[in-house]
Amino acid sequence: MMNISETVSFEEAIAHTQAIMKQMEQGALSEDELEQTLTQLVATENGARGFFVTYLTDERPIADQPSSAVLHALTTSPEIVSELLVKNLAMSSAMAIAHRRNDNEQMAQGSDRVRSRTTNLIEQLNLPQIVEKLQQLNESATTGQGTYQGFLERWGYDAEQRQIIGDVSQSAMPS
Repeated sequence: MMNISETVSFEEAIAHTQAIMKQMEQGALSEDELEQTLTQLVATENGARGFFVTYLTDERPIADQPSSAVLHALTTSPEIVSELLVKNLAMSSAMAIAHRRNDNEQMAQGSDRVRSRTTNLIEQLNLPQIVEKLQQLNESATTGQGTYQGFLERWGYDAEQRQIIGDVSQSAMPS
């Protein structure tokens, strides 16, 4: 089992996650070891960002069906995890549009995969913090106001991208 530092950098978190995923694929980690390692990793924003950027974009199907150890670890840092999942949902949805406009279907499919995996995690985790942040994202995407307005402006999302962000944030909320 890895010991993840509380001062882990974004780059170190990516490297840790790549190593963890390789061990997962090889069956070299017990569920307990996996959960303990990921709990340490997602305890900080850098750790969680590095985890998600690697886990959600990985080519292997391992991230399509997160294990209970992965899900349990993610629930240990609900504020950090919910914020990053909601932003990943928005960014992957908007980037799929941008890639298709640029006739880059391969990149668009990668963004679609990230959106699908993110939606799956959101549904399985079902954290109240995620629902709250999805509502805030939906409000910002549809009204141009609110908590996520600065985030949407910083990335320069246009009307079509904000429309899809509004749609996916709405559909990801539990009914």
